[in-house]
Amino acid sequence: MTDFRSEVRDWFETELSGDWSHVRGLGGPGREDEGFEERLAWSRHLAAHNWTCVGWPVEHGGRGLSLSDQVIFYEEYARAGAPSSINHFGEQLIGPTIIAFGSDEQKARFLPRIRTVEELWCQGYSEPGAGSDLANVSTKAVRDGDEWVIDGQKIWTSLAQFAQWIFVVCRTTPGSARHEGLSFLLVPMDQPGIEVRPIKQLTGNAEFNEVFFTGARTSADLIVGEPGDGWKVAMGLLGFERGVSTLGQQVGFERELGELIELAKANGTYDDPILRDRLAQAKVELEVMRVNAVRGLSGVLAGQDSSAGGGAASIGKIVWANWHKKLGDLAMAVLGADGLTLGEPDSAVDHWQKLHLFTRADTIYGGSDEVQRNILAERVLGLPREPKGTS
Repeated sequence: MTDFRSEVRDWFETELSGDWSHVRGLGGPGREDEGFEERLAWSRHLAAHNWTCVGWPVEHGGRGLSLSDQVIFYEEYARAGAPSSINHFGEQLIGPTIIAFGSDEQKARFLPRIRTVEELWCQGYSEPGAGSDLANVSTKAVRDGDEWVIDGQKIWTSLAQFAQWIFVVCRTTPGSARHEGLSFLLVPMDQPGIEVRPIKQLTGNAEFNEVFFTGARTSADLIVGEPGDGWKVAMGLLGFERGVSTLGQQVGFERELGELIELAKANGTYDDPILRDRLAQAKVELEVMRVNAVRGLSGVLAGQDSSAGGGAASIGKIVWANWHKKLGDLAMAVLGADGLTLGEPDSAVDHWQKLHLFTRADTIYGGSDEVQRNILAERVLGLPREPKGTS
């Protein structure tokens, strides 16, 4: 075991066995609104010990860890059963985007508060009429003196009910179409022009939201890049989204699979050779997925365009989303008839039922399979654009 891996593992084992043991396992897919205050306190505890933003450059408050050390950190974080991060959108998405594309003033204003988890962020990308097709957004922003005025709607906005800021891709050039005329704005959530409405899911949770902008305002200097640069900045952010934290995600998948195998052994379904073969296949596919993720990250961090050259980000999204969805199906096969009944006394879905229900969305959120395949076809393989249907 490397010295750094030992340091990380020992720190998490000590912290999560003591005063912070109550946060183990909180949050995760389909449960991101769970234990919010406890996870917020944990995130600030991490920041106080310099364990947030570990991959950021030192000059911006990070540790400047190498790719291999970042992978170690996220793997050990997941193996320790640490709670799901509530600062993902700040630490993994908008923070690196501001470092790459933002002004010096934006870096000074936002990066320290992201690192210390003083301010939380949410993502304003998807829209009811555009879904995962970011180039079809219709939310508009108009310059009014020293401010931008924003009107429109975003949907599937994770944890918007807790965020202080939202980054919004909107159309700032009237009459523009597709990826032309878009801009990337940083917008405060606490204002009269923004309304957040939770979306209750099949699981009973409500981590996603609709966000309505009606004359919402933000300062004119809170645009990342220049007006019209929104597509470039948004694509850069999506490259960061498929970053090294995905290796920690896959360790979480490994833990879920291990727990499912133990359940199969306990209830006797492991004796079914067909089901046992499906579990073995899932294990093999997970290991292949990990190797491909490391290879893709190596290319991206070496300067390869994550959305084009090699399509690592899109390939990775398609692979892990479909694997996790199949794991939800496999969980129901292991549960058998028990998977069809609700728990008592509140008739709530259990952990495995929630996994099955939520993973139906894995191939949709964060860029649907269809959109990812179009990216690969058009930008990697050079195929012509998909023809539009006629009415």
